[in-house]
Amino acid sequence: MSLADLGLIGNCQLSALVRRDGAIVWACMPRFDSPPVFASLLDAQGGGAFTVGPADGRQGTQRYLPNTNVLETTFDGPDGAFRVLDLAPRYFQYDRSFRPTKLLRIVEPLRGTPRVRVNCDPVLGWGRERPRRELGSHHVAFHGYDSELRLTTDAPLSYLDGHPFGLSERRHFVLAWGAPVEESLAPLCERFLRETIRYWRQWVKHCEIPLIFQEEVIRSALTLKLHCFEDTGAIAAALTTSLPEAPGSGRTWDYRYCWLRDASYALGAFRLLGHFEEREQFLHYLLNVASSAPELELAPLYRIDGKDDLTEQLLPDWPGYLGEGPVRIGNGAATHKQHDVYGEMVLALAPLFLDARFREQVTPAVLDLVARLADKAISVAGQPDAGIWEYRAGWRPQTFSSLMCWAAADRMARIAHQHRPADAPRFAAAAEKIRQEILTRAIDPTRGCLVADYGGTEVDAALLQAVSLRLLPEGDPRLHATVDAIGRDLAHDGWLRRYRTRDDFGVPSVAFMLCTFWQIEALAKLGRADEARRVLEATRQVDAPLGLLAEDLDPASRAMWGNFPQAYSHVGLIHAAFSASPRWSELGP
Repeated sequence: MSLADLGLIGNCQLSALVRRDGAIVWACMPRFDSPPVFASLLDAQGGGAFTVGPADGRQGTQRYLPNTNVLETTFDGPDGAFRVLDLAPRYFQYDRSFRPTKLLRIVEPLRGTPRVRVNCDPVLGWGRERPRRELGSHHVAFHGYDSELRLTTDAPLSYLDGHPFGLSERRHFVLAWGAPVEESLAPLCERFLRETIRYWRQWVKHCEIPLIFQEEVIRSALTLKLHCFEDTGAIAAALTTSLPEAPGSGRTWDYRYCWLRDASYALGAFRLLGHFEEREQFLHYLLNVASSAPELELAPLYRIDGKDDLTEQLLPDWPGYLGEGPVRIGNGAATHKQHDVYGEMVLALAPLFLDARFREQVTPAVLDLVARLADKAISVAGQPDAGIWEYRAGWRPQTFSSLMCWAAADRMARIAHQHRPADAPRFAAAAEKIRQEILTRAIDPTRGCLVADYGGTEVDAALLQAVSLRLLPEGDPRLHATVDAIGRDLAHDGWLRRYRTRDDFGVPSVAFMLCTFWQIEALAKLGRADEARRVLEATRQVDAPLGLLAEDLDPASRAMWGNFPQAYSHVGLIHAAFSASPRWSELGP
């Protein structure tokens, strides 16, 4: 199995990965961070899957219906051809978003009478026991979950054991968590399909897009939206756990949670796309998180419901993706000190105060929260922490963390200038103090570039954000020197590593996709547009037929690794494409 063989479906409540042979190999219910119902992605033999595919098990061809998150897998063989349409229903109903905890599969003959195999084999979470089955007249109920899991179909139940049968007409399958399907199945499924297609295409029409890389940006936007947990406003870093960063690396992490850092960068992408409801929803999520931390001792990540019970556990009896364990649930990074998070929170919320469209949301409580976040950033600037790369040992003062603390104070000074004028000088002075400390303690005297930690000599790719955040004027040679040093030191066959130093697991051997998108953004903002577009064009070489991006890349094989899809990678692509693109006005009147 390759990540390139997987397609994503979802509806901002749940998600699933569908392999090219028609098997759902990963799905957690009732939400992203729940235990899995299908998990053969992490245990090919015992993890469970829901297969609707050809009798001979051959792979099909996948694509998304244009401008939607509806996945089509087409199979063509000597006995005939058919397609499977996979989706999680989502649309507006009664002025509310309708996103039931249901997976819908429609199988349709296209030519001849193809032989089809259907087998729904769920597991009871991480224990991998099989649920007790109970047959109804047109459904199979699976017992043993916190809520009922039921598969309703208009196909004969006798055909659901994996025994091949001839497909002569359109068949429907709805796997429902909780409330089962009670109404006539075929009209219900056709309505779900029609309204979901309409919803996604309308959503895309409301997106701003750049002049170049339009298809990639649209797919990234649609994918990013599926990482939003609409119930609370959280934005998940990824929708999987334990997919390794590289073979034999042992770097397997559970990313099904909301990293505050990732979410704030994602909000910037939604802003570029012209969608703002995600910022409003995330504000409510952040207010909930902040209210449980009176001293604003924020963790780097939380569950998508805002809870912080994320104790990391290893599951030694799970083999892992391609046998590359260990499988982990929870994430130990939740106990880290990562001081950059305060700056990223201020950056996420600053547009509320600087954009007249959000004037009604500028409440005293929210203004007080942003000011407290900025004060917290000022108080921790320059202190040792785990940093953006979440080092598990050997903490030092990380330059990127200080950069974000500076950004918090700097943006708060602008906010205060409009809303609390008396406080503006204090925040401006604090910002300048942090900036001078960075320029004194985090500049390589020989190369004139920023370095990863105070007094060090190595660079890391996160320093590219100094350009986007405008730490220095665009023409300052220290910015160009930083971009050039990162391009030299971290180059990996056309892509960038995060860093080249040894960490808790050794030296990283793969490229981190986001870093190259940061590089494109930095080059464009420094006026080096031709370089930026060349690098952007080269990113098309990734083996990602559906446009879905993982966290990491082996540049030699162009194979993706790491949790998949990764919100950070798609956010980076969106930022990079907008930065490198010519303006629409350049086309002329």
